[in-house]
Amino acid sequence: MAALTDPDLLFPAEARPRSVARELYAGVKDLPIVSPHGHTDPRWYALNAAFPDPAQLLIVPDHYIFRMLFSQGVRLEDLGVPTLDGSPVETDGRTIWRRFAEHYYLFRGTPTRLWFDHVLAHLFGIEEPLNAATADRHYDIIATLLQWENFRPRALFERFNIEVIATTEGALDDLRWHQMIRDSGWEGRVVTAYRPDAVVDPDFEGFSANLDRLGDITGCDTGTWAGYLDAHRQRRAFFKSFGATASDHGHPTAETANLSDAAAQELFNRIRRGSDDERERKLFRAQMLTEMAKMSRDDGLVLQIHPGSWRNHSPAVFQRFGRDKGFDIPIRTDYVTALRPLLDCVGLERDLTIILFTLDETSYARELAPLAGVYPALKLGPAWWFHDSPEGMRRFREMTTETAGFYNTVGFNDDTRAFPSIPARHEVARRVDCAFLARLVAEHRLREDEAHELAQELAYTLAKKAYRL
Repeated sequence: MAALTDPDLLFPAEARPRSVARELYAGVKDLPIVSPHGHTDPRWYALNAAFPDPAQLLIVPDHYIFRMLFSQGVRLEDLGVPTLDGSPVETDGRTIWRRFAEHYYLFRGTPTRLWFDHVLAHLFGIEEPLNAATADRHYDIIATLLQWENFRPRALFERFNIEVIATTEGALDDLRWHQMIRDSGWEGRVVTAYRPDAVVDPDFEGFSANLDRLGDITGCDTGTWAGYLDAHRQRRAFFKSFGATASDHGHPTAETANLSDAAAQELFNRIRRGSDDERERKLFRAQMLTEMAKMSRDDGLVLQIHPGSWRNHSPAVFQRFGRDKGFDIPIRTDYVTALRPLLDCVGLERDLTIILFTLDETSYARELAPLAGVYPALKLGPAWWFHDSPEGMRRFREMTTETAGFYNTVGFNDDTRAFPSIPARHEVARRVDCAFLARLVAEHRLREDEAHELAQELAYTLAKKAYRL
């Protein structure tokens, strides 16, 4: 199997840098995993129940997988993806697995192939390539192992050497699963992160009702601007009580605003009444990014901005299956102009951390690296989503390091719902970073002792420091 079983995978082909990369990687490969931003389900760790079957664990929840199959004509219903109206979909795990195995060749050359092969080989001990002929053997092995005690979520958490993992919950979540984890006495560190999109984006489905619910939960009057902001402060404090060190914001753009209190209050009043003016709704989102930044300055939560995705690009798929079904598409994103109001307000704060992500690689060298290379509050998140790949990680380092350096970046985060792939994703990132550092050593641009120190920083220390973990 040509996955992460080759000891030189992703290392340089040339002898000298390859040798250095091996040494660097040897020093970081066994470091604990810090996963400061992700979307695994906290109920897994709370209930610690056996995963249901190989398909439900590895295929049904993973949009990286089913978007590729859908592009080649495989129906989402046939992959077991639930519909919003409850209409029938395939529920037999073996049938779903066979369908996936028949099309596994479609992932050749993709990061999904690297991650999945790693899971098969390193987690389940399967060295035989996956295809239609081997599908049932793979399924039987995995299904059997998933019934074992040491393949339950908490055991895998410990086996993966995860030091801390952050899940992401919406502002209206009661965090019951985090409470259950806490009450269980289990020592695994699972924290939450505050994701308020449903109550800051007027285009989010059910926005008005969401604000009503926010008021009910907090006892604040979310019919007023002051009460609405107080409700956010209260929820942020609640999330912090469950270990949150960060908030997360998936806005369509990076646009920010810095309105006067009076102007912001009047805008909120119009939005609360249900304004259908697209410019007002866009301005409200922009103002709320700045408001969240100001709250982060006050309460210490790290602010993550994940802009530049046209979410739910296909209305038909969204209406039938809902969010996060593979139809989020990157768009061009402006940062220099868009972030100026926010940066005028809090950009020079040395104790504030704002982590910027992008799906627009053209902004790396032109905008993001120069911004993070001078504003104390800004840091650059790692290559994200569509660029969470060996090539994407290399491009990120090549285009940002010369201006932002390494220490204005925040290491790696896996940002995944696919729990079994977390070790594979971190291994790819560590190997790519070691290869990049080895090249700098071979070109006499970096001392070898510096490269060893940086390898540790990129794999472990920078994430802990940036996310205050």
